Amino acid sequence: MRATLFPFQDTALADLHEKIKKAHTLWSEKDPQVISFTAPTGAGKTIIMTALFEDIIFGHAYGVAEPDSVFVWLSDMPELNEQTRLKIESKSDKFRTRDIHVIDSNFDAEYFAPGGIYFLNTQKLGSDKLLTQKSDLRQYTIWETLTNTAKLQPKSFYVVIDEAHRGTATPQAEKKAQSIMQKFIMGSKEDGLSVMPLIIGVTATPQRFQKLVSDTTSTIQKVAVPPEDVRESGLLKDRIIIHFPEIAINADMTMFKEAAANWKKKCERWEAYCDREEIKNPVRPILVVQVEDGNDRLITQTDLDSCIAVLEDLLGRKLRPGEVVHTFDKHENIKVRDLDIHSVDASRIEDDENAIVVFFKMNLSTGWDCPRAETMMSFRHASDFTYIAQLLGRMIRTPLARRVESDAELNSVGLFLPFFDAETVKMVEQALRDSEAIVPTETGSHKELITLKRDPAFADVFSDIDLITYRIDSARKQPALRRLIALARALTQDMIAPEARRSILKKVLDEFEKEISELKNSGKFDSIAKAVTGLALRTLTIDYGSSAASTPDDAAEIVELSDFDLNNLFERAGKTLGEGLHREYWIRHATREAEDVKTEIIILANDNEAMERLESFAEKLFNNLYDAHQTAFRKLKEERKDAYKKLALSSTTPIALDWQLPQTIDFSVGEGAIVLENHLFIPSEGGDFISAASGHPFR
Repeated sequence: MRATLFPFQDTALADLHEKIKKAHTLWSEKDPQVISFTAPTGAGKTIIMTALFEDIIFGHAYGVAEPDSVFVWLSDMPELNEQTRLKIESKSDKFRTRDIHVIDSNFDAEYFAPGGIYFLNTQKLGSDKLLTQKSDLRQYTIWETLTNTAKLQPKSFYVVIDEAHRGTATPQAEKKAQSIMQKFIMGSKEDGLSVMPLIIGVTATPQRFQKLVSDTTSTIQKVAVPPEDVRESGLLKDRIIIHFPEIAINADMTMFKEAAANWKKKCERWEAYCDREEIKNPVRPILVVQVEDGNDRLITQTDLDSCIAVLEDLLGRKLRPGEVVHTFDKHENIKVRDLDIHSVDASRIEDDENAIVVFFKMNLSTGWDCPRAETMMSFRHASDFTYIAQLLGRMIRTPLARRVESDAELNSVGLFLPFFDAETVKMVEQALRDSEAIVPTETGSHKELITLKRDPAFADVFSDIDLITYRIDSARKQPALRRLIALARALTQDMIAPEARRSILKKVLDEFEKEISELKNSGKFDSIAKAVTGLALRTLTIDYGSSAASTPDDAAEIVELSDFDLNNLFERAGKTLGEGLHREYWIRHATREAEDVKTEIIILANDNEAMERLESFAEKLFNNLYDAHQTAFRKLKEERKDAYKKLALSSTTPIALDWQLPQTIDFSVGEGAIVLENHLFIPSEGGDFISAASGHPFR
C-alpha cells in the first residue's frame, strides 16, 4: 500500500480477515456466506478494501498468498466504479493497471482471470443488456461467467457489493438496482446465476445493506468501524462554519463575494502552510459553487457572468482555461466572458490540479470525494437543505489525511447560504446529523465559531513554556519490536540520529541470538525443530471385509518438509516479528545453511515466552530512545512530528509527550459572552478575548 493505514483501519482490516476465515470454514453450497462491512462516510472504506485485496493476493501476517483469487466490485453507477478504480490504482503499489478491469458490453469469458479485480455496475445487467444475452458475438453471458467462477473456486472468489455510495437518482432506478444486487445474494434460476459463495457488503449504515440480505438464509458476519475512531483520527475536518444573512434576502452576489474571499484566504493560508512544511504536493483549495437549474434557453438561471467577474476582480487577473470547470448534465464546454468552462466527471476533479472553481447543480453528493473542496457557495433555496447537507458530508475530509495542528482555520469547511436564515440553517445542521456522514465536532454559524490566535504581546510566555503530557489513546497498539525498528528508521531518515537504525538493529539481532541460544540450551529447540523440519506420517491399514477395528501403526515415518513449506513458515514468522527482521537475521548468518537459519527464526517467533522477553526488551529500548530525542522532534515539520507521536501513542503504556500551546485554537462564542483583557489568545481578526457563554474560556 502506498498509504499507511490508520489504527482503526488496521483493526477493521484484521476483523475482515478473521470474518473471511470464519466464512470459508462455514461455507457450503447450502450455506453461502455474507459479510457486512459498515463504516461511516470518511472512514476510508475503499482504502481498507484495497489493503484487503493486496493481503489476499500477495499474502499477509495471518495467511499465505492466494494469487488466484478474484474480486468483483458491484455498484449501481459507472461513475462510482470509476472513482473506486482510480482510488485503488492510486493507493495500491502491488496491483497493476492490467490487473484491474472494467466490465463493458464486450466482455465475454468462461471464467474471470485469476488475480483480477473486476468492476461491474447494475445498469449493464438488465434483461435487455448485451452482457446478459448470448449472441453470435457472445459465447458466455455474464451470469454464466459469475456462476462458473463461483463453482470453480468458491473459497477464492469475492463479490463486493458497494452499498456505501448509493447512486441511483430515482426510486424506480433504486428498486431495479436493488433487485439486481439481490440476484448475487439469492441466486437467479431464470438467469442461470448461482448464489455467490461469499458476498462482502460495503455500506455506510447497516440498515441499508440489511435490506438487501433480509430474505437470505446466508450466515452474516459483521464488521463495523466506530464513528468516534474516525473522528479522532484527523481524517475529517473539525468544523463546518455556515455563513448566512440575518434575513434571507436577494443578496446572492454579495454573499458570493464573501465566499470567494473566504476561499482566497484559504488558498493563501494553505500556500503558507505547505511552504513552511515543505510539502511536496501543496494543497490547492477548490471553491464549489452550486447553481440554480436552467430552462430551455439558459443552462442555469444563476448569473455565471457575474460570478466570473467577481472571481477575476478578487484574483486581480483573468481566469485561465481549466481553472473553472462544471459538472452539468450536458457534457459540453460552455463559454462565459470569453472563458471556456470545461465539463469534467466528478471523479476526476480531485486529481485535476488546474481546477480551482467547480460549478455544479445536483450531481456531486453521491460517492463524490474531494478533500480539496474548502469553501462552498449555494445559490439554491432553503427547500434544498437536505441535498446541501449530503454534499457537505462529502466535503469534510482533510486534504492531507491529517489534522493541521498549527493552523486551526485549515481544519474547517466554509458554507455560504444567501437564501437561508437562522431557522433554515438549523434544518441544514439537522439534516447533516441525520445523514450517513460523520458530523464534525462543531457545526454552527460564523458568529458562533471563531478562531483564536496567540497574542503577540505574550510571545515570551509561549517561548518559555516547556510542558509534557500523557495521552491514553484508543489507537491500535503495535508490538514493541515493530515500533522500535520504525522509530530507529525514522531517526535515521530525519538525520536526528543517523546511526540509530544500524545500532538498534544490531542490538535486536543480538537479542535474537541470545534467545535462540537459551532455547537450545534448555533442550526445547531440538524437539520443536524436528516438528518444523520434518513431517511425521503414520499409516492406517484397513482389511476389506474384516469387522475388526483398524488401528494405525505405532511407528511414524519422518518426511522432510519441502523448501516451499519451510519458506512459507519462515515468511509467516517474519510477519510475526515485523519490519523484515527475519531477513535481517538471515543476512547476518549468510554463511550458514539457509535451512538452519530459517528454522531458528521459525522456532523463535513461535515460542511465546521468548517473544514476551523480546517485547519487554524492545519496549524498554523504545522508551529510552524516544525520551533521548524528544527535544529534537520540536524542530521537525508537522507531518514528521505527527509520525513520532503516532509511534508513541501505539505503545501499550503511556509515554510522556512534549506539549506546546497551539498557534491557533477553534473556539465557540455563545450568548452572554463577556470580554476578558490580557488573555494569551485573541480573535484572529483582532480585539480582546471573548469568553464562552458559560464563563469558561475553553471547552
